[in-house]
Amino acid sequence: MTTPSSAYILGLGFHVPEKVLTNRDLERMVETSDEWITSRTGIRERHIAEVGTSSSDLALAAARKALDAAGILPSELTHIICPTLTPDSYTPSTACILEHKLGLNGAMAMDISAACSGFLYGLETARAILALHPDAVVLVTAAEVLTSRTNWADRSTCVLFGDGAGAAVLASKPRGDKSATVMDVLLRSDGALGDFLTIKGGGSARPYALGESVCEDFFIQMQGRDVFKHAVRSMESVSREVLERNGFGVEQVDVCISHQANLRIIEHVGKKLAIPEEKIFVNLDRYGNTSAASIPIALAEALQTGFIKAGDLVLLATFGGGFTWGSALLRF
Repeated sequence: MTTPSSAYILGLGFHVPEKVLTNRDLERMVETSDEWITSRTGIRERHIAEVGTSSSDLALAAARKALDAAGILPSELTHIICPTLTPDSYTPSTACILEHKLGLNGAMAMDISAACSGFLYGLETARAILALHPDAVVLVTAAEVLTSRTNWADRSTCVLFGDGAGAAVLASKPRGDKSATVMDVLLRSDGALGDFLTIKGGGSARPYALGESVCEDFFIQMQGRDVFKHAVRSMESVSREVLERNGFGVEQVDVCISHQANLRIIEHVGKKLAIPEEKIFVNLDRYGNTSAASIPIALAEALQTGFIKAGDLVLLATFGGGFTWGSALLRF
């Protein structure tokens, strides 16, 4: 059993762009079909940001909803963390841009790069901050405009991704009876497997020369079978580990939310953990894979729709490029 948590989620919020791209729309863009996409991924549509919409724009809308849900004013925030793999720019960070859009200055603000595992990495960072600074109020806003790094000519990847943001406000003390306890977070990584899922173009290891055309490595490239295999194995293992070290059996989990990457992955993880389908929350069909935003969007929607109820033990599991993965336990 781990040390009792001093981190509480006071409010959650999410935002997705209005524009919807359906599988039928994709049939007119690339050689694919609604049946092929749905049967292999479980995705039916995804929300797409208009050109000119940035990750910080989506983050701002999600952050405002989370702040409203928490009853927290932006001026009360002391730390702003933005997990994202599609930042507005290399510098300034998306977190600094979000801080300015919230009308603030002086807070600690930084981005986290952990791909689809970013929100859980953000939660753990927030827990650490709150342990050192009990009076802190931390905003964790995961935001992605993945379509800015999607190769629309690659039918194996372009059908997977959508845009969106999810946010959580955390403090060391609960407010009211709607606060969720962050009981534990367990994170892992393995850089040796990083080449299975990449966006290399533009980095210091693959710099661009002035006037050079954009190449395929500027966009998401993925070896799907290898990612699938490691995602299922890693999420099952880390979920069992976090449950065991907190003294829980799988049967005590009330709600399971896995990273919304692929329905087959979600189903396989659920089966390996022996978690009944009715306890597994899925919104992948409507949003696609929103990377770091996936878990907070699903968490906020599950709470909003009543899928998560007071007293529920919620298991989170995620996996992303790097490779990174992790699991968390929340008590609502």
